[in-house]
Amino acid sequence: MSQLLRIATAGSVDDGKSTLIGRLLFDGKAIFEDQLGAVESASLARGHEGPDLALLTDGLRAEREQGITIDVAYRYFATPKRKFIIADTPGHIQYTRNMVTGASTADVALILIDARKGVLEQSRRHAFLATLLGIPHVVLCVNKMDLVDFSQERFNEIRAEFAAFASKLELPDLTFIPISALSGDNVVTVSTAMPWYEGPALLGHLEDLHVASDRNLIDARMPVQYVIRPQQADFHDFRGYAGTVAGGVFRPGDEVVVLPSGFSTTVTNVLGPGGRKLDEAFTGQAVVIELADNLDISRGDMICRPNNRPTSTQDVDAMICWMDSDLTLSTDSTYTILHTTRETRVSIKELEYRLDINTLHRGDADSLSLNEIGRVRLRTQKPLHFDPYRRNRDTGSFILIDEATNNTVAAGMILGGSQNEPHIVWHSGAVTREQRKTKGMTVWLTGLSGSGKSSVAVEVERRLVAAGQPAYILDGDNLRHGLNSGLGFSPEDRTENVRRVAQVAKLMADAGVVAIVSLVSPYRADRDAARAVHEADGLPFIEIFMDTPLDVAEARDSKGLYAKARAGEIPEFTGVSAPYESPLRPDLLLRPSDGDADTLAQMVIDRVEEQ
Repeated sequence: MSQLLRIATAGSVDDGKSTLIGRLLFDGKAIFEDQLGAVESASLARGHEGPDLALLTDGLRAEREQGITIDVAYRYFATPKRKFIIADTPGHIQYTRNMVTGASTADVALILIDARKGVLEQSRRHAFLATLLGIPHVVLCVNKMDLVDFSQERFNEIRAEFAAFASKLELPDLTFIPISALSGDNVVTVSTAMPWYEGPALLGHLEDLHVASDRNLIDARMPVQYVIRPQQADFHDFRGYAGTVAGGVFRPGDEVVVLPSGFSTTVTNVLGPGGRKLDEAFTGQAVVIELADNLDISRGDMICRPNNRPTSTQDVDAMICWMDSDLTLSTDSTYTILHTTRETRVSIKELEYRLDINTLHRGDADSLSLNEIGRVRLRTQKPLHFDPYRRNRDTGSFILIDEATNNTVAAGMILGGSQNEPHIVWHSGAVTREQRKTKGMTVWLTGLSGSGKSSVAVEVERRLVAAGQPAYILDGDNLRHGLNSGLGFSPEDRTENVRRVAQVAKLMADAGVVAIVSLVSPYRADRDAARAVHEADGLPFIEIFMDTPLDVAEARDSKGLYAKARAGEIPEFTGVSAPYESPLRPDLLLRPSDGDADTLAQMVIDRVEEQ
């Protein structure tokens, strides 16, 4: 079965989003004759010389009259390689909520730029929204190249300008393609008008785009949607729990825990459509799970693994996009929150700031109105079981419902749990971050023992200090002599180890110091949490993966730790008797083949200077 790819288009007004989709459908042979006939008739009535392919997606009368996109239009087509769902989202500022809706489930975002106009505010805004929505792949389509004589120089100018802006965002996979949607250059087939472009056409790139690794197959999560009790003669004792797997993999025999009760049991069967028994169920599959014990489980509960649980709390920090034109969000307002399959009441305890999506600046606010985005602190009536949105879109997203009108008023992305103790108040100093002479950040080196983290960290610290930048190494072994001396190496202790180091690094970064963390930190969730505490305070965080193969790391081991671990003398040793979860999208990837410690250190310095 071909793999499905969800695409969202974005860009400024008249950059050609609808035309591009129309060209993909037309040249991809995905239009029926009656559809094409209707477009040709409508184009002729409007005085066009040929068929206006944008009409394939601009379905509203107001859209066709104004020549703009207002609502989100979805189109479906397939090639022999894969299936596609394309969301044509509006480019106008006042329809930001529709862009957020259309892009919320996308695997890839196509951001269009008019080659004549270059990178506009709206282009930057949509790139930021793609980051906010956690879209892992972004393709910058420089459109209307035919109007600049297919100039390579102009394409390179736009690419350089956008790449400089994108370096400040989290865009792990960014591709640039010069196209002409109107004439079809580099859309479905490679254009002969741009021989200097050596990459694939847009459709070819989308067909080959690897998205399987974007799914979270580590954190097993299944929100219970329905409890199945057939009450039939053939199924006297059947009790199954239906839902869509929101993360990870479930197999018969797996030990699981049910939240919020905390009771543990074992999976006996995983059933697919028609009651067919499955060997496993993974993210996105709708299944029924049978458990060995009859537990009190109802809609809204969460099935997960005992040693890998989501955060469960009533206090949540989140970014929300306000979607109601009649109401505004204000503190102390109460709504209904829908999160996975759980529904409960929620109050807005604090609106921390409103985000100006034109400048990306954070400003004080006491309310949010239509299409505005802000960071809020929520207090729910019942605990939510969630992961940060950056780690899992399914368990990290929610919507708010107005209790009076039953309308959806906001969509939200969870940043993490918030501390809501009234007697614990952050004490601000008299010196602001801007008043300090140096800019701080955290450089987090992760990898197996023996991967070279410490060697690179030492050289990075030496070079930064020599250049006048305060820097300090937070080495995992050193910290276990003091701050973390009471911690062991169980999954829980490793998580606490990373949490403490992240908090110390954050304080150092806030003081203008480059905190260089050299820590195995084997679990993605822990590293993501470390990043989240920095991003919450607007501090740069660079994750560097020392991608050293296990056999190479073991050969470097002068302390003999691997030999002791294989002999059973060191339990829970990462890479031998404990797992290591490689970063999916590190900010910098370093391999032994890239050079010696000095060379790798310089690569880190170059990345630091880009911030």
